[in-house]
Amino acid sequence: MRRVLRRWRLLAATVAGVAAASGVAVAAIVPPHAGPQPDGTALATYGWKITPAGHQEKLGEKPFGSALSPDGKYLAVSNDGDRTQTLSLLDAASGKVVQEVNYTGSQALFVGLAWSPDGSKLYAAAGGNDKVRVYSLRGGQLTEDAPIILPKGSFPSDVAVAPDGKRLYVADNGTGALSTVDLSTGNVLSTVATGPNPFTVALSGDARTAYVSNWGTNTVSVVDTATLKVRKTLEVGSHPTSIIRNPATGEMYVSVTDADKIVGIDPADDSLTRTIDLAPYHGAPVGTSPQGLDISPDGHTLYVANAGNNDVAVVDLADRPEQQDKVTGLIPTGWYPTTVTLTRDGRLLVTNAKGLGAGPNPKGPQPTVSGLDYAQYVGSMITGTLSDIPVPDRDELAHYTKQVRTNDRFNEGSHNVGPGDVIPVRPGDASPIKHVIYVVKENRTYDQVFGSLGKGNGDPKLNLFGDESAPNQRAMARKFVTLDNFYTDGAVSSDGWEWATASESNGYNEHLWPVAYSGRGRSDDVYTNPATDPGKITGDSRIWDRLDDAGVSYRNYGMWAGGPLPAKVFATEPRLTAHTDPNYAAQSGGIRDNARADEWTKEFNQYVAKGDLPKMEFIRLANDHTSGTTPGQPTPRAAVADNDLALGRIVDAVSHSKYWKDTAIFVTEDDAQNGPDHVDAHRTTSLVISPYTQTGKVDSTMYSTVSMMRTMELLDGIGPLTQFDAAATPMTASFTNKPDYTPYAAITPTQSLDEQNTATAPMAAQSSKMDFSGADRAPEQELNKAIWQSVKGADSTMPAPKHEVIPNVPDKDDD
Repeated sequence: MRRVLRRWRLLAATVAGVAAASGVAVAAIVPPHAGPQPDGTALATYGWKITPAGHQEKLGEKPFGSALSPDGKYLAVSNDGDRTQTLSLLDAASGKVVQEVNYTGSQALFVGLAWSPDGSKLYAAAGGNDKVRVYSLRGGQLTEDAPIILPKGSFPSDVAVAPDGKRLYVADNGTGALSTVDLSTGNVLSTVATGPNPFTVALSGDARTAYVSNWGTNTVSVVDTATLKVRKTLEVGSHPTSIIRNPATGEMYVSVTDADKIVGIDPADDSLTRTIDLAPYHGAPVGTSPQGLDISPDGHTLYVANAGNNDVAVVDLADRPEQQDKVTGLIPTGWYPTTVTLTRDGRLLVTNAKGLGAGPNPKGPQPTVSGLDYAQYVGSMITGTLSDIPVPDRDELAHYTKQVRTNDRFNEGSHNVGPGDVIPVRPGDASPIKHVIYVVKENRTYDQVFGSLGKGNGDPKLNLFGDESAPNQRAMARKFVTLDNFYTDGAVSSDGWEWATASESNGYNEHLWPVAYSGRGRSDDVYTNPATDPGKITGDSRIWDRLDDAGVSYRNYGMWAGGPLPAKVFATEPRLTAHTDPNYAAQSGGIRDNARADEWTKEFNQYVAKGDLPKMEFIRLANDHTSGTTPGQPTPRAAVADNDLALGRIVDAVSHSKYWKDTAIFVTEDDAQNGPDHVDAHRTTSLVISPYTQTGKVDSTMYSTVSMMRTMELLDGIGPLTQFDAAATPMTASFTNKPDYTPYAAITPTQSLDEQNTATAPMAAQSSKMDFSGADRAPEQELNKAIWQSVKGADSTMPAPKHEVIPNVPDKDDD
């Protein structure tokens, strides 16, 4: 794999050189890009290869929960995505779907499934519907019965049935509680407070104890089922998820998702018995993200669905907790495995939430079609899969393990050194770049802004914002480096901002943003709930936390802040407050990005005068999100022009200062969901602006959000946050060792910044009802349609976003 990547980097450099010399787009030869590949594999946005073992069966969107019937004949799967949610019933022997029950609109499912002891009933948590769905199984088909109604706001996420079938225990994710239901009447007997956002409930062998994983914190609540009171609270590590009982010993195992470990609990005295480390290599940062669990009937082998590493870990359990447990191997799966189930005949059924990625969408959003075609929207177009894998023998497992290590780049050495070592090989190594400025914008694709650039792999037909409204971005892409193979690792703002600041979106966020975006009873709490922090320690997960830890100076303008002036940092990031400019307005449709640039410029000039510019600056410029065609608000072109000029002014100020000679400005989008792109709907606009990138070349190396994060970390002298930026390709190919100190002069767009939508603007009535008070609160398809028609005309047809599969190039030296 390493040789293949190196060859592609050399090929990309050659193509870039040709493009730079000729000034025209080169599309005949391109490096690998994100998405499904023709050979049945895939590439994640961050470059990891997906090579699922076994047979693959198509499931619904975001399969997050599964349960095997007591007789082993059926596997129920809860598909909990952004579009139609589905309860799938599979024949366990064949791995084939035999029935699907669909839920549209606000009707919901959410993760948890449990069968009655005799297999005649199936119970399914229904999340925002505040109920548990009940089904009867007859003749191999499920029929939905009357549900169990829970208190408003309960948002059930998991269910467990008592061995005698008389009681149902429900984890109330919304209210932080455990409810006990009398199944003979359907009445709630008791609700006891546990901890924030409980995810899973599991019973001890004698059913006298219910264990509840408090997903929103670091604890497991131990509930006495006789008294229905919490007997003990165990600290197990950051964001525990699944719990399973060893059928041979009775020991309980908890997957501690953001600590990359499994913790054992002795039900005899509720003590912690063992810790199983799932880090893929010594010293690995977080990112394994263990979630679903299953165990062999003899109690000797534990199977763990590692969502982050795209594998199932096979763990040999020691006979006694004080002995050494051992991860004996890894089995490659689809992208983001969430559950693993061992069948009676020795097969592993693994649900993969992201399957093989998005794939082609030639019938994407069209302005002539009302409503949102979720199958063509980047937030919901990824289809989940089931990997049906025979339990491997020792030799097969060794082969699989080697494949996983190659897929995830765990065997990669240090990155390729850039010209003149401009980008350090290790944190702390010398570099001529002493200051880093990181600008994050909102939601544009590459083709929307750079499609008609005249260089790089663009499609002019999809270019919405040209030299009239985005002259600075386009000029900087031409003057510095054109990045035409750069992807956002997030699909929407909720997970996009996690990747852009923490190099990972954790299990809590991955499960709940589809709920928020589809309007199924939960608001997006990415900024306000510490459960979204993807790390071992809440409050130490983001890049600014690591700068604090290392004593590196930094200043924040608008990130993780909200409200009217003075801007206030959200309570989830208290360390950021002291470094934030309160006079820099957070996202608001009523404030121009140029007003934000005014405030930034005022402080920057003070830093220049005093000679104390911080090592790193964070800047949020969000108005390229636009307000659609809402009457009285800036037109989409005006909003983008405002955003573009603000960025141009910031680069202008830096390039005319004494700091230009040792500064690099990194610019990208949090996600790319608001438009079409002919390569991939995750492909976005990105810039690296510095004297050391002022070459005018095209860099077609496959980069993503974590590549940019890794490059900035190396320049700042800090280590990676997660396994994803640790393995990412730094952007060394974008730099040269021969700096060009020519300053940049901002270009005033010919598009008026004052142009406003009128009541007769395309889709004005629809836009006027949209919520632009925060990122991604407006319906994406309606917004995309309004923007396109505003720019191209009310009768124009918006081309579809597209995920184009590029054939693999055969290589006789391929590993």
